[in-house]
Amino acid sequence: MNGNLAEPRNTEPATVFVVDDDEDVRDSLGQLLKSVGMKTSVFAHGEALIDMLKDGPVSNGPACIVLDVRLKGLSGLMVQQELTQRGISHPIIFITGHGDIVMTVKAMKAGAVDFLTKPLRDQDLLDAIAEAVQQDRSRLADASALQDLQERWVELTPRQKQVMHRIACGKPNRQIADELGVSEITVKIYRGEGMKRLGVKTSGEFLQKAKLLGLATESAASREAT
Repeated sequence: MNGNLAEPRNTEPATVFVVDDDEDVRDSLGQLLKSVGMKTSVFAHGEALIDMLKDGPVSNGPACIVLDVRLKGLSGLMVQQELTQRGISHPIIFITGHGDIVMTVKAMKAGAVDFLTKPLRDQDLLDAIAEAVQQDRSRLADASALQDLQERWVELTPRQKQVMHRIACGKPNRQIADELGVSEITVKIYRGEGMKRLGVKTSGEFLQKAKLLGLATESAASREAT
């Protein structure tokens, strides 16, 4: 999702998960984040974070992960891979005292927001966290808006779905009427009702939503709506 589906409306406080096997670093980062009003959970190794998130997000609010690259047990990059495989989408900021180009490229290609080297500058870390939290707010807003759209689609009648499928494929009302064996006026009625139920006002807006629903294909239009 690209963040354009809906404006972020999730106002719950953000949570920052810090994973570092250096106790002094954990304490320092924990105090810094709490001093600026952020909810913080700290872990000495990545397995503990994975275990906490094994059943999904721990709250409805946004979150990000500050993750050391070199950890005892699973490395930071391995933790990133494990979280991705489990569908955990919170943005990750990597920190390391031994960073190199190859490691940085791997982390960024896998979706890391930033890669910071120790010793950390407080403002650099806070700026990276602010960006990561904003990304997660947008992701949550997009997911919520898509769920609402999918629920609206389910509420359409079978005939409304058939008409809207074909509109998504760019077919004119006359052709839709011929394919469905109804009048063109009837197609216009179904079209208006479908757009109203989906919460869209213009054809352009509907086509944007249709792509999110996976409707804009000939095969989708040809299937019998259920």
